[in-house]
This record gives sequence, C-alpha cells and structure tokens, in this order.
Amino acid sequence: MSEYALAQLNIARLRAPIDSPELADFVANLDRINALAESAPGYVWRLKDDTGNATGFRPFGEDCIVNLSTWKDVASLSDYAFRSGHVEIMRRRREWFVPMEEAYAVLWWLPRGHRPGVLEAHERLGHLRAHGPSPHAFTFKTSYPPPLATAG
Repeated sequence: MSEYALAQLNIARLRAPIDSPELADFVANLDRINALAESAPGYVWRLKDDTGNATGFRPFGEDCIVNLSTWKDVASLSDYAFRSGHVEIMRRRREWFVPMEEAYAVLWWLPRGHRPGVLEAHERLGHLRAHGPSPHAFTFKTSYPPPLATAG
C-alpha cells in the first residue's frame, strides 16, 4: 500500500444562496451523492461539518462552496467522479453553479492519514492557478504519480 493518498478540492460558485429554491434540488441530493462517494472503492475521507456536508465552509467567499476529500489514487477518484451516479449531478451543474474561468479543481498527494484543511486546499488551488500543473498541485488531465516511497 502506498504511503500517500490523493487529495482533491473542487469549488463551485453558487447561482443563488444555498437555502434558496433555485438550489433546493442540489441540496436534496447532497446526502445521496456523499453516501455514494463514501461507498466508492478507494474513498478515504471527506470534509464535513455537523450537518454531514461541507456547504458551511466558505474559504473562497460566501457564494462559493467546497468539496474536499481524499482517495486511494487518481483512478479511484476518477471512477467515482466520471463513471458513477455522480455524473448525473455533474451534468446539471450549470443549473446551480456559475461557470468559472479559472481552475476550480486541484489534486495533490499527501501522506496517508493526513487530513487536509481548507487553508491547505486553498493554497494548492492558488498554486495551480498561478503556476499550472506540477507535482505540488495538478489536475486529472495533467496528473503526477505519488512521491517515491521512503526507504524503511
């Protein structure tokens, strides 16, 4: 087993307040989609508050929600994101979220067992936006392998 896990952050700029009728269907699907993630092969952890989701975390501004999770590897996350019931929600994203010109998702490797916080995730997305993909912060399209394992 690798000494590393994959972290992912994606953000979305809301078209309306999270408790508005415009976002009601999105909010109604949160528990189902989160449960789908948690049961997906390779899932490790996700950021959540006492409500069971992460919509209360707003490090990018009041109109921007975050999704932060860790996975076994890129393939596991990719399978969940693009080849599971999650796809039906992604297809509807323009109903609920404003399209973003700049990068809104970032991946990075971290030591297995480490739980990234929103500040760490914010820094990784900022690095990707400023410098493009690198081993420090990358994308599905341009991904990097985990760091080499340390000798024991």
